[in-house]
Amino acid sequence: MIGLETITVLMAKHGLAVVAPIAVLEGPIVTVIAAWLASQHLFSVWSVTVVVILADLVGDIGLYALGRWGLHRLPARWRNKLGLNRERLLRNGRHFRDKGVRTLLFGKWTHSAGAPVLVAAGVARMNFWVFAGTNLIATIPKSLLFVALGYQLGAYYGSIDNWIARASLIALGLIVLGGVIWYFRRKKHPA
Repeated sequence: MIGLETITVLMAKHGLAVVAPIAVLEGPIVTVIAAWLASQHLFSVWSVTVVVILADLVGDIGLYALGRWGLHRLPARWRNKLGLNRERLLRNGRHFRDKGVRTLLFGKWTHSAGAPVLVAAGVARMNFWVFAGTNLIATIPKSLLFVALGYQLGAYYGSIDNWIARASLIALGLIVLGGVIWYFRRKKHPA
């Protein structure tokens, strides 16, 4: 990853043309820094908001595409090692058909589960328009939160980056713990 100071300098010097591609990869902290630069009158806060929302959606669509069109490119041996057999893929497809919107919202808002959930939606061949609409609905408040945070407290972007990393790690730990509890309960009391 490029250092935060370097990202800040690049964005200040080259504008929103640099914000967009970096935001696809490093969304939240880039949003915070860009909003802080907007508070310094280098950008329009509305332009920053639109760019980071679009960048987030582009990244999400890329992960969806990876799942949808990348899975068949993996050798069968690798798919089997990953546990992606036909039965599991069918179950994943049913899950995203029945509970896809909730699952996407969970993935987007927990941040740490985002990428696997977005790839899984593609693997499940979730309806693209439902996927895109749900991601837009989830992205807007999340991006607005980071824009507001950056606009007000963006000068502390190094600390904010640490907070985001810690919160993501805690969320990931809770997700893993929840998954382990669910697994053992299911094993103890099969349906």
